[in-house]
Amino acid sequence: MSEINATAGGVAADNSSRYFVREHHPENGTLLGFWIYLMSDCLIFACLFVGYAVLGRNYAGGPTGAELFELPIVALNTAFLLVSSITYGFAMLSAQKKNVKATQLWLVVTGIFGACFLGLELTEFATLIHEGAGPWRSGFLTSFFSLVGTHGLHVTFGIVWLVTLLFQLGKHGITPENYRRLACLSMFWHFLDVVWIGVFTYVYLMGVLP
Repeated sequence: MSEINATAGGVAADNSSRYFVREHHPENGTLLGFWIYLMSDCLIFACLFVGYAVLGRNYAGGPTGAELFELPIVALNTAFLLVSSITYGFAMLSAQKKNVKATQLWLVVTGIFGACFLGLELTEFATLIHEGAGPWRSGFLTSFFSLVGTHGLHVTFGIVWLVTLLFQLGKHGITPENYRRLACLSMFWHFLDVVWIGVFTYVYLMGVLP
């Protein structure tokens, strides 16, 4: 009887050692979570647009958009961001073909265009502040700096994310995890393009109207 119990105990111990817990990770769960995050970001920008709609004509005796905005420079900045969206699309096409070098190349080009966009935007902010048109000058400038600055901050985070992905691709290649990260950044980058089109139209183009 003792031998039977010992045998049963050994089998139980052996079976327990072979028990594995499979981590449950729903397919496309990351993409769904990222879509939820983008929706929350939409609410943030919607609030900023509403704030600009309310305060955009409160100049407090200060300069107006028609006096401050330089549309040719803003149009060039818009072109930088829109072209960066196209180059990111080429990066995704290269990733689908498992071509790591081409994917990294297009990501670098995308980052350069994004950096050019940020450079012009920071130059615009510095020029406005130097001319005494900082965010403290009027309600119009407060809402302007809040909206455009928040978008620029998002672009900065996008570039940091992009650089991180470049190192991940160089170290691990185009794994399913890295491809999923590329897809999430793609959604984020295109989302910023859509928001900027709204900023360019509503803030800059309508801002120069009398």
